Amino acid sequence: MAVVDVLNNKAEKVDQIDLRDDIFNISVKPDILHQVVTMQLAGKRSGTASVKNRSDIKGSTRKLYRQKGTGRARRGNAKSPLLRGGGVVFGPHPKSWAHKVPKKVKALALKMALSSKLSEEQLLVLDGFGLERIKTRDFVKVMNTLDVQNALIVTDELDTNLDMSSRNLPGVKVLKVAGLNVYDILKYKHLLLLTSSVEGIERRLAA
Repeated sequence: MAVVDVLNNKAEKVDQIDLRDDIFNISVKPDILHQVVTMQLAGKRSGTASVKNRSDIKGSTRKLYRQKGTGRARRGNAKSPLLRGGGVVFGPHPKSWAHKVPKKVKALALKMALSSKLSEEQLLVLDGFGLERIKTRDFVKVMNTLDVQNALIVTDELDTNLDMSSRNLPGVKVLKVAGLNVYDILKYKHLLLLTSSVEGIERRLAA
């Protein structure tokens, strides 16, 4: 097992923790990470772009003028796609871009994302932030002490002080173990785990 130092909010080593090799120390395959990240981003696409076909346009269905004898092009009604204000041909309609990836592949990608952070020395384990009040300044002070500006923080349960104090910072996100995902792990430079969340992650990903 990989042994990682546990730090307090003053960046002092207070303990050590063992991380399971089958979760935090496996070989990383970029193609699997790409597959899962693509799935997540596709699921976020709204797919709400829409146009009106000629059948959706309000207006008369009267033929604009007679078929022959005018010397002009043949015309139907005013809803024709060739006319201003008419329907649109081959335009977009609401659709879902979501697609599925096997559960085992998603779990494997999550393990790979965690392993990549550990191998790149961008994973920190904390015993807690120790925030006694909701104050962004106090949270920023702890982050500066840890020398971390861009990070995903994973907690085992809701910590109101931590969640509210970090909400205004664009480079920080707080997630519970249940919401941990590949995209967010890779998006942020550092991964901060509380000791209680490590146990939750291992329970979730245990084979």
